[in-house]
Parts: sequence; C-alpha cells; structure tokens
Amino acid sequence: MPVVMLSEGEIRSVIGYREAIDLVRRAFVLHSRGEVILPEVMNFDFRDVAGETHVKGAHLKCSPYFSIKVASGFYKNPEKGLPVGSGMVSVFDATTGQLKAVLFDNGFLTDLRTAASGAVATDVLGPRDVQSVGVLGCGIQARYQLEALLEVRAPRRVKVYCRTRPNAEAYAAWAGRHPGLEVIVADGPEQLARDVDVLMTTTPAQSPIVRSEWLRPGTHVTAVGSDMPHKQELHAQVLGRADKVAVDSVAQASRHGELHHALDAGLLAMDDVHELGEIVAGLWPGREREEEITVADLTGIGVLDAAVAGFVTQTAIARGVGRLIEV
Repeated sequence: MPVVMLSEGEIRSVIGYREAIDLVRRAFVLHSRGEVILPEVMNFDFRDVAGETHVKGAHLKCSPYFSIKVASGFYKNPEKGLPVGSGMVSVFDATTGQLKAVLFDNGFLTDLRTAASGAVATDVLGPRDVQSVGVLGCGIQARYQLEALLEVRAPRRVKVYCRTRPNAEAYAAWAGRHPGLEVIVADGPEQLARDVDVLMTTTPAQSPIVRSEWLRPGTHVTAVGSDMPHKQELHAQVLGRADKVAVDSVAQASRHGELHHALDAGLLAMDDVHELGEIVAGLWPGREREEEITVADLTGIGVLDAAVAGFVTQTAIARGVGRLIEV
C-alpha cells in the first residue's frame, strides 16, 4: 500500500489560516450535530521535566479519513536548543483502516487549528468592532492566535505581556511588522487585561492569572492554555461573571479546562454553558449585546485535528505533494 509522507514544509504549502478557519468552523458544526466519532484524549504529564504529550483521535463521518495525532510541549527545550513543540499525525482510510499518510508537522497543525478555533470563537462571540487586543503569553501560540484573529477582525492596537520582558519585546517587534498595528508591552497582566476588546490567553499556567474585575463590559476572552486538569489561566470568577461561556467540548472542558475550575467553585452549572459548535450552527446565540462579557474556553478537540489533517492529505494527494513509500 502506498503511504504519503509529508514534511512540515510540504504541509505548510497546502494549508494556511484561511483554510484552517473554514475547516475548523465546519468541524465545530459537525461536532454539535453528533456527526463525529471522538474518543477520549490520552494525556501524558511529565512534570519533572516540564513536559506534556497529548494523543487525540477523531473521525468526521463525512470524511474518507480518520486521524490520530501525537503532540508534545516540553517547555525547557529551548535551553537545549530544541523547539518547545513537536508532533505528527497519522491519517487512515475510514473504509479500510489502511494507513494513507503520515504528517510530520512538528506540531504545526496543532498550533494552526488552535489559532483557527480562537478566530472562530472571536468571530461569533467577540465585538464586531475590535480596536484593541491583549495577548497573554509570548510563545508560538501567541503569534498564531494574532495571525488568525487578523483574518476575522482588524484591530489597531495590540498589548502583550509575559513574564520575561525580552520575550515580550521580541513579540512586540514581530507584531509591529503587521501594517497598521500599534504594539505595546504591558507592565503586568492587569494592565494587559484592562481596556481591551479581546483578550487571548496562551500560557501553560498552573495558577490563575486573569481576574474578573480587570475586564470591562464588552470584553471577549479566548483562553487556550488550560488543556489539562492542573492548568488554569483565568480565575474562576471570570467565568462566573461572564454573560456567556462557550467551550469546544462540554465533556472535555468540564474535566480539563477553565470550566472545570468554575464548576468546582460552584460559580457555574452545566446548563450555563454551551458548545461553540452550537453557536456556529445557529442553535444558540453568540454575542447579542455590546456590553456582554464572553468567554471561550478551548481545550482542543480531536475533530479539529481530523479536519485539518484530512484536508492536508486529500490536497497533497491531488497535487502530488509529498513522498510515496510502499508499506
């Protein structure tokens, strides 16, 4: 059987932000309709070396493929001259179970689909007129989130904060290369969170950072860092104060996300929360009033990985991209 092998560069040549946002939007809708197979996430927590690995698989029932992804984040890797993230995706024929492609993406597709899900969340929950954006964190996902946001909104100002000032300044220099963007390095998380229309949190924090009293009416928050039970970027009162809380998966976020901390604190009930796919599909309203505070808690679901991996595989085969091997 021929199997397509794709490098990160080849994968990047067939998918970008616009394609990923469209694919993620559709995957959320299919998830809300129950038209997917989504097994439980397998997590490996290597706390002694500040590392973690997630194994996620899924099948969109309309797709000829299903996929299994392994993605890792080892946060001390830069000290060893290695990137923080790595990963690969195996793509299989959904009618025969045969391996069709191996995507050596080094975590690129995970970063891309996470950013795309943030853009979709902001598009349906955020203000239409976004003037200012706050970015908590200065890693690769902080860059991806901003790039994806620029596909759906046109802010004029970006504020950034992370614990290491040189990293924040490097992020500001990068973001400042986008035309029309004024970029400011905040002195702390409170200064960052106040007076922004959209706040994006992209850290692996294990203690909450963002407080509810820092958010002005009308703010939208997209939190992507809390993908394991011990992680938390938002104080639980942020979700308790919000007019609307949406998650990518209620089942997953109630165990792994910001949501589970708010549930444990008794500040929310399960009936207070809806899935993002329900909003995208028009089954539940998104932003209805300018002054609403909205929160999207994104833990990362496998259907998004399956959507982008299936597209990459199908497109690469059609274009003759990659290397065929016989197995």
